[in-house]
Amino acid sequence: MDSENNDSGVCGCCGPLRPRYKRLVDNIFPEDPKDGLSKSDMEKLTFYAVSAPEKLDRIGAYLAERLSRDVVRHRYGNVVIAMEALDQLLMACHSQSIKPFVESFLHMVAKLLESREPDLQVLGTNSFVKFANIEEDTPSYHRRYDFFVSQFSAMCHSTHEDPETRTRIRVAGIKGLQGVVRKTVNDELQAIIWEPQHMEKLIPSMLFNMQDAEDLDRAGHPSTPSGTGQDGEENPAVLAENCFRELLGRAAYGNMKNAVRPVLVHLDHHHLWDPNEFAVSCFRIIMYSIQAQHSHHVIQQVLNHLDANNKSTPRVRAGIVQVLLETVAIAAKGSVGPTVLEVFNTLLKHLRMSVDFELGESSRRNSSSSVSSVRGRESDERIVQNAIIQTIGFFGGNLPDYQRAEVMMFIMGKVPVYGTPCHTLDTVKIGHQGTKRIQTMLLSSLIMVTSGFKSKSMSAALPPPFLDPLFSISLMEDSELRQLVLEILHNIIDRHDNRAKLRGIRIIPNVAALKIKREKISKQDVAFMKKHGQQLYRHVYLGCKEEDNVHKNFELLFTTLAILTIELANEEVVVDLIRLSIALQDMALNNEENMPMSIRCGIMALVAAYLNFLSQMIANPPFCQHVSKVIELRSMDAPYLLPEHIFRDKCSLPDSLDKDDRQLYFQTADMAECLAGPGYNVERLSIPYIPQVTDEDRLTRRKSFVDTISLQVDMLSSSLPDRQSELAEEITFETLKKAIDTTGLEEQEREKRRQVMEKFQKAPFEEIAAHCESKANMLHDRLAQIFELTIRPPPSPSGVVSISAGHTQHPSVPVYEMKFPDLCVY
Repeated sequence: MDSENNDSGVCGCCGPLRPRYKRLVDNIFPEDPKDGLSKSDMEKLTFYAVSAPEKLDRIGAYLAERLSRDVVRHRYGNVVIAMEALDQLLMACHSQSIKPFVESFLHMVAKLLESREPDLQVLGTNSFVKFANIEEDTPSYHRRYDFFVSQFSAMCHSTHEDPETRTRIRVAGIKGLQGVVRKTVNDELQAIIWEPQHMEKLIPSMLFNMQDAEDLDRAGHPSTPSGTGQDGEENPAVLAENCFRELLGRAAYGNMKNAVRPVLVHLDHHHLWDPNEFAVSCFRIIMYSIQAQHSHHVIQQVLNHLDANNKSTPRVRAGIVQVLLETVAIAAKGSVGPTVLEVFNTLLKHLRMSVDFELGESSRRNSSSSVSSVRGRESDERIVQNAIIQTIGFFGGNLPDYQRAEVMMFIMGKVPVYGTPCHTLDTVKIGHQGTKRIQTMLLSSLIMVTSGFKSKSMSAALPPPFLDPLFSISLMEDSELRQLVLEILHNIIDRHDNRAKLRGIRIIPNVAALKIKREKISKQDVAFMKKHGQQLYRHVYLGCKEEDNVHKNFELLFTTLAILTIELANEEVVVDLIRLSIALQDMALNNEENMPMSIRCGIMALVAAYLNFLSQMIANPPFCQHVSKVIELRSMDAPYLLPEHIFRDKCSLPDSLDKDDRQLYFQTADMAECLAGPGYNVERLSIPYIPQVTDEDRLTRRKSFVDTISLQVDMLSSSLPDRQSELAEEITFETLKKAIDTTGLEEQEREKRRQVMEKFQKAPFEEIAAHCESKANMLHDRLAQIFELTIRPPPSPSGVVSISAGHTQHPSVPVYEMKFPDLCVY
């Protein structure tokens, strides 16, 4: 009969009459604690516990009672034995009744952690870690780990005087947190661990130890580089990083915010954005640890934090942007979700704010603040701006092509262009200088986004909503902006990476040696050139005559023409490019706009370099011979008309260009004769190229603004002749002959343009305003007549007068009284 049934009514101090489980527990403790746990007696206790699992809760409670007493009496040897016994019982028993025993076990661990003895804290932590690695058969409905999170976090921040002891306590704290994570993240009932109050203790504890290692590295005390081996197991930084990675790797989508927010708060509180090496390191760990589909959530968190710090110092904002660069660089390789445009929208907003801050500081230079501090602030804002541009460019450059096309359109929509609404980047407050800064930076980021962009058709890569504002910027009187526009075009048009072979404007002796890569032009690209070719030619033409052009502008213009020839030129386009070249040559020779001699010679050199390239690309020997002859004569008599000479630093310029020396210039008739044959429409060569004036001129800030408007008004008025005189004109053979013969019309057109431009340049403002007003009124009246005819409803035979939408309808007339046009009457 079991003695435990006789303990009622018998003196409890009699050993043989004590309950059996107590006697078995007492027997595992030797007389001398140094002898350690009695293995044979422990086996008996384990066998009893397995055989009678209902006694586990009593065994646990009694062990806990003894351990508490031993802790108070500082009998640490017995404490170690009790914990070892608890560990072995935990490992051996997996029945349903183990739950109450676990409560006793955790109570014991808590007692040890609460003590101030480092050895006991480490002992309790080790037991908890063993428990954390046990997979329980059934989930626990009521167990909470709040105390353990708090206590282990406190141990991670240990400030013990002895460095070795401090390291032991911190290592124990990190291991304990890792045990809590392992025990809770896989238990759906323990999702409470992801709540902010726990994450705000867990995450900073790990970062504190990781940061401590970073500080040691800077001080010249490198920490263990990896977590392998004994050194790594006892290295707080390595353990903390492993625990950090494990926690993030187990985070579900709904927990990402609570996991990332404490990281940002820790970086704020410890001023780790400037310098930001540790912040970058943290987010690299985060991005490589989380599941790929959660990447955009982390990016969103950083973007929100950037918004929250919009009034922080420039270096702090730059640090956050650089961290964002690291995160998007990693996320771009995977899934970035719906945040792509939001990333760019936020970055562009902060770019604008940075320009505002910089210009605001420069406007206050004369205030009480010192000039050196203001300049320091400006240079700091430049750091922010460069970081934003790099982030935009890098992120966009790593996106798939279909998303990259959207981003290109999105950024271009943010570039401020004069005369167009730009709601996000308002240009009124920042003025011309701020607008130019934003234009330059956005175009620089577009260069990075378009780098490596390969589109099968030009119409998809250069749709009108992208092309029109891009070309509008190319008309501005700023050589740097025009250079950026041309580089963007090169990135998009050059689909076979031929730019490196064409670098520098020069007379290429053997184009075949460059091994240019090209394919036959597709039908889609032919259609693109039919629709937008004139637009491309026009901007090359206008870009050549800008007075602030430098060597690089001419180099980029030459590359533009060459790439157009390689990628988009069929026979029709080749003819158009030759016409454009001749028009450029004539513009430099006639010099109607009083261009400097350096620009005129630069244009002539550009034409020579391009026609030399074109003649060899189309492999036409007579054409090549004509071009070579002109170039040879120039090298002897007029070297300033060749790129190798005119673009030198010290090149002597002529006083004037001799129009009569025809051998120094490319002749349309000679080239037409060379190209006579199948494929080329030589007759079109005789038609001079004249760029059309479009609405794009209004959208740019140019000196010739008034000239452009005057030409538009003049052309508009001339395009609306009197209808009666037009109908009365008799179409004869002579009329058709005059229409085809454009030699006389060309001179008339030039003289007419000259007179109009002179009028608008020299006439008083009131006269110009009156003239324009009369033209506008005439146009308005004509449009009103047209609208009156088209909007008025046709007469109806119903004879009913009705009122619709407040407008009285015209009374109807009978059918027999209607007057129809003669062509409608049979």
